[in-house]
Amino acid sequence: MSIWWSLHLRREAASVPLARRLLIGTMETAGVDPDVSYDLSVALSEACANAVEHGGDAERGGCSEAYRVTAYLDGEKCRIEVADSGPGFTRTQDVRPARTDAENGRGLCLIRELADHVHIGAKPGRGGTVVSFDKILKWKKDPSLLTA
Repeated sequence: MSIWWSLHLRREAASVPLARRLLIGTMETAGVDPDVSYDLSVALSEACANAVEHGGDAERGGCSEAYRVTAYLDGEKCRIEVADSGPGFTRTQDVRPARTDAENGRGLCLIRELADHVHIGAKPGRGGTVVSFDKILKWKKDPSLLTA
């Protein structure tokens, strides 16, 4: 089974649960194991929250109003990309674990823990950051899905 969708979302906190619910619904409909769906939805929430908080266009006074979420479920893998128009994330910036009592700064570390492969880089040709992550899918063992 192959499913692909892309959203263009406002940089507002309310967009984060919208993207998360759409991903969970897509994976549930496709028959993905709930534990895998949950891990990916938490990682997506963290990536979206970063885009909302840090994804403004620095050259235009931080006023970029949107970011993009794209999800691909193809065969045995799910790939998710979150792209914003912020100042970008350079290779010289490393992702350090946050202190355990920190209230901020744990999102990228959490994404790395929940996904099988993570790439954080600049958008080609323009400012901004793209956070992409993959996870191998596991499927529900529910015979009713096979007969529907």
